[in-house]
Amino acid sequence: MIQPCLGINADGRLTVAGRDAVSLAEKYGTPAYFIDEETVRRNCRIYKSALAKYAPSGSFPLYAGKALCCASIYRIVAEEGLGADVVSPGEIATAVKAGFPMERAYFHGNSKTDADIRYAIEVGVGTFVVDNFDELEALDRIAGELGVRQRILLRLSPGIDPQTHRKIITGSVDSKFGVAIETGQAIKFAQLALAKKNLQLDGLHCHIGSQIFEPDPFVDAAEIMVAFAKECVDTLGWAPQVLNLGGGFAVRYIDDHPHIDIEANVKAVCEAVTSSCAETGLPVPRILLEPGRSIVANAGVTLYTVGSVKHITGYKSYVSVDGGMTDNPRYALYSSPYTIIVANRAAEPADFECTVAGRCCESGDLLAEGIKIQRCERGDILAVCCTGAYNYSMASNYNRIPRPPIIVLSPNGDYVAVERETNSDIVKLDNVR
Repeated sequence: MIQPCLGINADGRLTVAGRDAVSLAEKYGTPAYFIDEETVRRNCRIYKSALAKYAPSGSFPLYAGKALCCASIYRIVAEEGLGADVVSPGEIATAVKAGFPMERAYFHGNSKTDADIRYAIEVGVGTFVVDNFDELEALDRIAGELGVRQRILLRLSPGIDPQTHRKIITGSVDSKFGVAIETGQAIKFAQLALAKKNLQLDGLHCHIGSQIFEPDPFVDAAEIMVAFAKECVDTLGWAPQVLNLGGGFAVRYIDDHPHIDIEANVKAVCEAVTSSCAETGLPVPRILLEPGRSIVANAGVTLYTVGSVKHITGYKSYVSVDGGMTDNPRYALYSSPYTIIVANRAAEPADFECTVAGRCCESGDLLAEGIKIQRCERGDILAVCCTGAYNYSMASNYNRIPRPPIIVLSPNGDYVAVERETNSDIVKLDNVR
């Protein structure tokens, strides 16, 4: 099975965290997202223990809430001792509702408004990751107005091409994120930050992209960032205490994807920082990482009900379900591959080639093309695997379709973490004159 939380029971049905998937679909309806709490916790612990083993004291992972943001997830990662990478007031408000310790929150984003900045300071966000010169000026001004000396990191662009999908590259020179090292602007950025009386510059940040299978691009980024830290020491007399190298480790969505050893990747990155610091004579900074996808993706499964099976003679077969791009836009955006299983026929051979389509009035509303699954019919339950990341968080109400619920499967039982939207929810903000 592509996920550790999946299995097949004696009735030949798919199980999720030991529960019969068909029974889950009957209990909660479809479409619905299911998250295995134990998988989330296990993934958190891999990162936390690896950083404890290979990085300096005080290093820790931050959960990137953009992957899956709801109060229950923040509660879980808080209990596991992680920090939080938040990118909007909405994510901050969700963390606050969950009782997350906000001093462990790091506020990202390339276009924070004055209102965003003020709200984040007022609720006690510990560190801002400052993206650009304009934000630096605004943050210094607002922090002064509120009587706060705000801790910050500077987001830099190391100029790395990690060979992933072009839409999820974030660390190249030509990027909307951060200030480029290569152009000479980054050293000016650091110099200006050090001069701000209401800001405390703790360190540097970069994030090179997402869904990256090999550690080499992260190692390259680490070496570039340490070299820039050396430039800061030589030019400004300042050495970063914190080096945040972002997230981006990949997840296996299909059997053809290679296995990823997270601990080995963390070790490689930490050793690159340590050796680069030794070569340049710098003290080794605390190392932060920002896993998101690799914390929650393989904890999630989405269950759908098959609505129709259409055979176009001489062309292909379509299996249509009661969800689609509204709850999982990743195939439409990135042609992202998925493993799909007919949950009530999981023990049968997957020899039926088809395209899995959603219910939207959009030709591009697809979940997979040319995939082989078990033969199915109307009313069967379809499971799309590894949907814990960037499914609910990117869901929409296109065609005014309500978003599905999130069900957490914990060792003590299952519960609704996010309620299913209704048609009443869809129209409640409408005004009729």
